[in-house]
Amino acid sequence: MEATHVDAKKRPALGKGIESLLGPRVQAVAAAEPTGKPLEIPLERIERNPNQTRTAFDEVKLAELAQSITATGVVQPIVVRELGGGRYQLIMGERRWRASQIAGKATIPAMVRQVSDEQAMEMTIVENLQRADLNPMEQARAYERLSREFKLTQEEMAKRTGKDRASVGNFLRLLKLPGSVQNLVEEGALTFGHARALLALDTSKSLTDAVADILEGHLSVRQTEAMIHGMLNPERKPVKQAAAPAPQDPNVHEAQDRLQRKLGLKVMIEDRKGKGRVIIEYAGVDDFDAILAALGE
Repeated sequence: MEATHVDAKKRPALGKGIESLLGPRVQAVAAAEPTGKPLEIPLERIERNPNQTRTAFDEVKLAELAQSITATGVVQPIVVRELGGGRYQLIMGERRWRASQIAGKATIPAMVRQVSDEQAMEMTIVENLQRADLNPMEQARAYERLSREFKLTQEEMAKRTGKDRASVGNFLRLLKLPGSVQNLVEEGALTFGHARALLALDTSKSLTDAVADILEGHLSVRQTEAMIHGMLNPERKPVKQAAAPAPQDPNVHEAQDRLQRKLGLKVMIEDRKGKGRVIIEYAGVDDFDAILAALGE
């Protein structure tokens, strides 16, 4: 019906992911509720999590969730941990916490967990990555943080978040884009598909020109990919008294385009009567990992 129901549908995947993070050490604190039921905790005693991955909240959707909470209450309890002195810190459920404040609620149902600072941080990041409404740059920075602070490999991050390794690699590669382009992705002016296509360009000028053309022409992702392919493979006019280069076989050309779109890297296929070679250019270890992931290695 509204956002809380979406959360509920995702609980099995989320539970599995969090379980893999915490193992048997983490248990819910029953406190005054020996049956393990959620506690009704005053909203004013709950502090926002400083490790929250999400940086933007849709005010319209928050207002809709607040209306739902006013009518039916909070369907899924939030998750918090004790800080001492009767105060708590959010681990999961910031949208429900914010919407409850908008709805004028005094308390909110919450499950209390005993977790370390590190476990709480990792739970918060993974929970956000398992949701579908983070923008691409928020996801990219969340994966980067898991890699940097918890030394997780792309394979480990993929297992914890229920994503495939290639997808994790593609998000991480977005961080190679200039800050101005990242901002456009975060604002929604450019999509993940646009950003992924732009990664094939290797100069600041080509990136600037491509972004300007995308925004001015309202280009789709497919149109953007075609434009970038043209930038990477400009038609060469034959020099005087020189023979024109043989045209590329249409099937080879299509295969080259598909590989380039799949990898987000420059690809060249040199074919001579069914024999030849495939050349994939990469700029670093992350690009090489993305190639291996695409090959299923």
